Amino acid sequence: MQRSNDEICIIGLGYIGLPTAAILASRGWSIIGVDINPRHVAAVNRGEVPFVEEGLGSFVAEAVAQGRLRAQATTPKAGVYIIAVPTPFKEEHKVDLRFIDEATDSLIPHLVGGELVILESTSPPGTTEHVRDRVAAALPHLADQIDFAHAPERVLPGRIMVELVTNDRIIGGTTRRAAERTRDIYATFCEADLHLTNARTAELAKLTENSFRDVNFAFANELSLICADLNVDVWELIELANKHPRVNILQPGPGVGGHCIAVDPWFIVSTVPTRSTLIRTAREVNDAKPQWVLEQVHGRLQEHPGAVVAALGLAFKPDIDDLRESPAVSIVDVLARDIAPRELLVCEPNVDQLPASLAGRNIVLVPLEQALAEADVLVVLVDHAEFRAVSPLVVADKHVVDTRGMWRHR
Repeated sequence: MQRSNDEICIIGLGYIGLPTAAILASRGWSIIGVDINPRHVAAVNRGEVPFVEEGLGSFVAEAVAQGRLRAQATTPKAGVYIIAVPTPFKEEHKVDLRFIDEATDSLIPHLVGGELVILESTSPPGTTEHVRDRVAAALPHLADQIDFAHAPERVLPGRIMVELVTNDRIIGGTTRRAAERTRDIYATFCEADLHLTNARTAELAKLTENSFRDVNFAFANELSLICADLNVDVWELIELANKHPRVNILQPGPGVGGHCIAVDPWFIVSTVPTRSTLIRTAREVNDAKPQWVLEQVHGRLQEHPGAVVAALGLAFKPDIDDLRESPAVSIVDVLARDIAPRELLVCEPNVDQLPASLAGRNIVLVPLEQALAEADVLVVLVDHAEFRAVSPLVVADKHVVDTRGMWRHR
């Protein structure tokens, strides 16, 4: 595809926006990234990445050095806009569209007709139409002259730069023309199949994928509770059950986190609450798991009053620094309050400072060696590579709450 002279503006330089900007720049597009976080803007303009993502650094450094990527705080005029901002939920798990609305409002003054607006943010069905209608209300004379599409990301943190290229992509337009224009842009870097549909179906497809995974995680987490009551090793049970040719049970954990699986199912539930009882129940099972973990820790502390406690891991999955919706963070938050004023040791090898919600309290970020040496009770919340490398013999004399089954043979 021949590149347009128009620049692509990507609003939101987070875990999805910046990789998308970098991969597009690597394919010859001129990219302007916009972010309200001055730290992100400054880092990108230095050719650096403000978070951990395998392989992203070299893409960003090269794109900035060659003048194909730059970042700023305000939205400029562009031919194509990609909105990649967070979509959290608010009371009763209803979507909070504040960031999408702010991004939309920031581009409206620059529209003259002929632009393409792509929403990448994971959203409830109807959100792309909401963006279209918001623009049309502000610029009614351009209502039929601007295209709108939804192209949800389908990537795994830690493998984003690979999966942006190798994973199929679903592209939904409010019109066929919008879907085709979006496909032509994404085809410049995506080597997998690009499936065109309408915007509402594309929105629901992303939510469906993550709800499917959430239901399966809930099954594993509920099994872990059953096995604990029956004194059965849940990891051995799952390993044996998975030897059936048509069974593939996931692994349990301290809950379910991340920017997608812990959030997206609620968008379906809040949109059609009377029809989504299974999805709601799965969310409730997974959301309740951290409390069960806390009960196990308190049981150890009742047996060993005054014991030094160390929590291992804060990220929502192994070997990344992403703490969004992490059950480990919520567990550490409550546990620190419960044992105050005693200090809670925390080891998270992928961050160099505690998140704001945990900072300034009785929580100390420590190296792994210190946690292993000083703690009497170890709470394994994430199976980072550094933790997996520890021999079970090293923790043989510790009181362990292992939510990942990492040291179960110790």
